[in-house]
Amino acid sequence: MAEEFDVLVLGGGSAGYAAALRSVQHGYSVALVEKSKLGGTCLHTGCIPTKAYLHAAEVADEARSSEKYGVNVDFNGVDMAKIKEYKDGIVAGKYKGLTGLLKMRKVQVIEGEGKLVSQNEVEVDGTKYKAKNIVIATGSTSKTFGLPLSDKIITSTEALELDYTPKSAIVLGGGVIGSEFASAWNSYGVDVTIIEGLPNLVPNEDPSIIKIMERTFKKRGINFNVGTFFKDVEETSDGVKVTLEDGKTFEAEICLVAVGRGPVTEGLGLEEQGITLDRGFVMTDKRLHTGVGNIYAIGDIIPGLQLAHRGYQHGIFVAEEIAGNNPMIVEDINIPKVTYSEPEIMSIGYTQPMAEEKFGKDDIEVIEYNLAGNGKSSILGTSGIIKMISVKDGPIVGVHGIGSRIGEQIGEAQLIVNWEAYPEDVATLLHAHPTQNEALGEAAMALFGHPLHG
Repeated sequence: MAEEFDVLVLGGGSAGYAAALRSVQHGYSVALVEKSKLGGTCLHTGCIPTKAYLHAAEVADEARSSEKYGVNVDFNGVDMAKIKEYKDGIVAGKYKGLTGLLKMRKVQVIEGEGKLVSQNEVEVDGTKYKAKNIVIATGSTSKTFGLPLSDKIITSTEALELDYTPKSAIVLGGGVIGSEFASAWNSYGVDVTIIEGLPNLVPNEDPSIIKIMERTFKKRGINFNVGTFFKDVEETSDGVKVTLEDGKTFEAEICLVAVGRGPVTEGLGLEEQGITLDRGFVMTDKRLHTGVGNIYAIGDIIPGLQLAHRGYQHGIFVAEEIAGNNPMIVEDINIPKVTYSEPEIMSIGYTQPMAEEKFGKDDIEVIEYNLAGNGKSSILGTSGIIKMISVKDGPIVGVHGIGSRIGEQIGEAQLIVNWEAYPEDVATLLHAHPTQNEALGEAAMALFGHPLHG
């Protein structure tokens, strides 16, 4: 007889382990199948290690500019081997904590590669396990567009393992991943060029944010070519050569392929059980059900934003759904986003073009509060804006910001949007002085028609 569980989760990344932990809290017997390491991409090759690298980059920038604050520091460059050691220590500590947490909560972790063999069975390395509910959470992997990876042509996974600082780098893709690596490498002293086929860097952001991002990157010396896709990448005797569709060429020591991430669903037996796939993504209804048996799919394998906290939310949602608690659906538009480059970007809700299309150009109100008026931003030496968008005589439907450390303001920003706060609601709240958080209050006051410092 196959061992049976109330809930079996296939994949131990952010989405998968969140589903497992919440299911246990409801008193269910839970198994979690993971072929690699618990924590998935986010912990080992994504969110956590990249942010460790970006913090090291921030320290490098602060050391370079320390004299203007009256602090005399000699900056002698970065030691990538030491940065990697620092990053590995952070990851190892979080991994140990997660492993211990799942053990303490009595989630049975099954090591190996799982495959769906019926609507209520998963096979792992020849052993079958039955489940009343199955949750597919196998995550994503870096897209390569067929480019052969090597020591010189790498993805973000390999980039995080470099123990040296390249003299120059080409980054294919100017989205979140590409912009974050370009920012960090520039801080480390690397000559960086971004190639983005779309007309702008970070193309999913609000136009006002994009404009400031591109201007700041230029000022920092980060080169970029937008509006033309690459045609070919080839290795040379001393590096790589990238050829664009218009014939223009770029050369560097290494090339980072940061053109997005694709779902990991091949070979899992999903289609054989009647589950619908589209370009590898699992198609579900709004409640994350696949339409087959009691099988759900969550996280990066679902079309939409590929973010760890979206995965957490999906995992919690499905556990509550299985428990019959009718949880609230959170649309992707209302999921907070942060790009941890320098400057940082935070955004939630509708951009101005999206709001104009959704509500009508004449039925929205927009305000931009310049961080030049914010005391803490001046202390930090950063420029940027907070942009708020509301429906006329209605709630705030979009909050966007750019500037050093501005990502820390996403907490209140997402509460404003998700609680459908009106400008006057936020305008009357106190925001501690001097903080960058005040900029949210100032923007809301301006949107309400009663600016204080604007």
